[in-house]
Amino acid sequence: MTLLKFSTSYPNTPSVNIQTPPKASKSEAPAAQEAPAGSPEAKNWKWWFVVAADAFFLIVGQTSATLLGRYYYSQGGNSKWLSAFVQTAGFPILFFGLFFFPSKSSSGETPIGKITMIYVVLGLIMTADDMMYSHGLMYLSVSTFSLICASQLAFNVIFSYVLNSQKLTGLIMNSVVLLTLSALLLGVNHESYGPAGVSRGKYLLGFLLTLGASGTYSLILSLMQLTFENVIKKQTFSAVLNMQIYTALVATFAALVGLFASGEWKDLKGEMDRFQSGQFSYLMTLVWTAVSWQVASIGMVGLIFEVSSLFSNVIGTFALPIVPLFGVMVFHDKMNGVKIIAMLISIWGFASYVYQQYLDVK
Repeated sequence: MTLLKFSTSYPNTPSVNIQTPPKASKSEAPAAQEAPAGSPEAKNWKWWFVVAADAFFLIVGQTSATLLGRYYYSQGGNSKWLSAFVQTAGFPILFFGLFFFPSKSSSGETPIGKITMIYVVLGLIMTADDMMYSHGLMYLSVSTFSLICASQLAFNVIFSYVLNSQKLTGLIMNSVVLLTLSALLLGVNHESYGPAGVSRGKYLLGFLLTLGASGTYSLILSLMQLTFENVIKKQTFSAVLNMQIYTALVATFAALVGLFASGEWKDLKGEMDRFQSGQFSYLMTLVWTAVSWQVASIGMVGLIFEVSSLFSNVIGTFALPIVPLFGVMVFHDKMNGVKIIAMLISIWGFASYVYQQYLDVK
């Protein structure tokens, strides 16, 4: 089985060992030019296909989940704990991955107590991250929310440098500066109010919480990478799935506790009755939000396994130009001049980072 490598290069791309063969006769030359099914070229195309499929799942799942989350609030939903709950509640879907890629026992298994503690800590951090995202999505328009979320790439670079010894280059630093500038433009823009009825104070709170959520998400990815390198030391697809499943399990349970402890559960029946598009739409919005987050999770896990956690974050940021456009079409978000400039700066920063990835691969 292919091993997981946490680096910015493409570790699973098959390498070619060039050797000087004996001189072939003219009759043997045509046969030598044909690429068999198991050749490095065929494996390379297969690897790119898998990476493209994982990227598609991540982008579609993340975009759908963000739009459905905003739709929940726009139609009368108001429970932030429920919104946090559905972000991880669909984790049982990932058990299908364990069914097809079962884990193999080895003599160097991580002590159960130690790995359980890691899952609990990461799961609780994930719960805090989900709550910050829920507040941000409630107080911000979906276009502003997605643009601020692009800052997670800059946070990821910082945490990867501190915790994972990530190499910093001029292009990467350029990306960090541009993405930070884009977020600052939205923060000081007096015209970037949130949805109708959201005050300036709540807009600023949503901005800060979304920024905090982006940084926390990047911290989670770096901590996961650090755990694999120094604790689990078993970089297989099943190990990555286990990490995703059990941290999501803890986060889901913590969100459920918060839902009941806060008393928000008492208003869920009334919230469903007041939902503008109907009770069935209310249930379907929650169900498909949970499914969408897990589709994105499958893509994220696949990219972590095939490439790296940092590259997975890069692809997640690729949805940046997509979500604001849907926000304008579906929710009639206003795209003023500052938002357009922030989007262009963010795309420029993203392109700088992608070009650095291209140079690393080359």
